Amino acid sequence: MTDRLVDSFGRVHNYVRISVTDLCNLGCQYCRPGSSLGCKVKSELLSFDQLAALVEVLAHMGVTKVRLTGGEPLLRPRLEALIGRLSRIKGISQIGLTTNGMLLGPRASLLRQAGLTDVNISIDSLVPERYAGITGGGDFNRVIKSIESSCKAGFDKVKLNVVLMHGVNDDEIEAFLKLTVNYPLFIRFIEYMPIGDRIQDWRSEYMPAESILMRCEEKGWQIEPAGGSGSTGSTGGLKDELQEEHEISGPARYYRIAGAAGEFGLISPVSRHFCGSCNRLRITANGCVKPCLYWNEEWDLKPYIGDEEGLRRILLQSLASKPLRHEMTIVPKDIASQPYTLRQMSQIGG
Repeated sequence: MTDRLVDSFGRVHNYVRISVTDLCNLGCQYCRPGSSLGCKVKSELLSFDQLAALVEVLAHMGVTKVRLTGGEPLLRPRLEALIGRLSRIKGISQIGLTTNGMLLGPRASLLRQAGLTDVNISIDSLVPERYAGITGGGDFNRVIKSIESSCKAGFDKVKLNVVLMHGVNDDEIEAFLKLTVNYPLFIRFIEYMPIGDRIQDWRSEYMPAESILMRCEEKGWQIEPAGGSGSTGSTGGLKDELQEEHEISGPARYYRIAGAAGEFGLISPVSRHFCGSCNRLRITANGCVKPCLYWNEEWDLKPYIGDEEGLRRILLQSLASKPLRHEMTIVPKDIASQPYTLRQMSQIGG
């Protein structure tokens, strides 16, 4: 193995998120604000050959998990072919997909057969009209069918991503939690992040992930850390646990309602950041590496693809400049001089 992907703080990076397109068929208010359905952003996308060559080098450097994102990744033609190629690269053990679910239903089985191991489906409301409003016209019923198809396809995990927004969907928290009682789903509540140019709008809609535990306490539900030895009987210990550093396996802390078939997770990049054990790199749709989602720094990889030594060098260079943490905070700050990212989430790939 060539040099491992370790930054100046000793964090080992074994996970890469790759945006395969910045096009999307939705216009979610926190991802592509002001966008209309079908709005296009022109980028020089990496070819499948380039993406496979890039992942080969990343695998040599210790990456084991790849997640394909967008925009909407299923807008990229023949995505199954790319997944098949990536699944055959030695060292890659997981290939995930983050999607809005609009195009997933009819393709779920083919994607699974190609080598896709898990799917994350974004669904920020269980009310069809509200869902359409949040997404700029999305079809709620198509997403539900995609969830059903994904469960039948046999993925290792089917996760539902819910961005928490005060005054928008926080009255649906209980409904989402009840889904985990009856179905083997992983509902992940994600704090609304200040990405792009909607800082003021973000602040008014932000709410901490810890409020989910408070809702459970109010309902009198017994919850326990997923995989724990037993129910806590209350949320007191869980709140304390939320203060601890997250595990290297990912940013979500998972919990289970007593007797539930599924689990729910909390992802809290703002209220309780998990930068200290960040293990991921992000590749934008136009072939740049972003070592941190929040900061603006990125390096163009395109000139180095095909040159393993050059590519290895630029990847290590990007990691050498990765800061210890981001500066996402609900506390008002003078951010005018801060080089935070101006890309929208759809342009980064989450």
